[in-house]
Amino acid sequence: MSSLSHTEIWTAIDALARRFDMSPSAMAKMAGLDPTSFNRSKRGEGDTRPRWPSTESLAKVLEATGVGFSEFAALTERVRPPNPRAVPLIGFAQAGSDGVFDEAGAPVGTRWDQIDFPGLGEDGVYALEITGDALAPLFRDGDRILVSPSVEPRRGDRVVVKTASGELLVKE
Repeated sequence: MSSLSHTEIWTAIDALARRFDMSPSAMAKMAGLDPTSFNRSKRGEGDTRPRWPSTESLAKVLEATGVGFSEFAALTERVRPPNPRAVPLIGFAQAGSDGVFDEAGAPVGTRWDQIDFPGLGEDGVYALEITGDALAPLFRDGDRILVSPSVEPRRGDRVVVKTASGELLVKE
């Protein structure tokens, strides 16, 4: 197991409290700790330095709940993103060219690079890299946008459309 992050530890504490149908404050109190020990305000998120729970606090909570350290550590595994998978990447300007997409809108051909996508995603996901400022202020030069053709657009979503003439547009 690799090292545990600040977020993973605190998320596991929250998950442990939920498992026993209690708040982190109630769980701290049950373990004989100050009820504010696990309050979000004491975690040092945002502009302050991250505050980690003490090993003594963790030990008391694990003893009070009857949960072993291995079981607690397993709660952190659920927080970690899945292993990245490669998704096709092409420049926005090149995406308007012939032979880049098949009739269903899926990437084809050899002009695509690959980037790691840290998520499960569904099949058919690809990325477009914005070049220039034609899409500013919405997107800046160098931004990468993920496109998922199989997801039904919702109100407020930005969609990528390739017109019959080959022009690529991003619309809301």
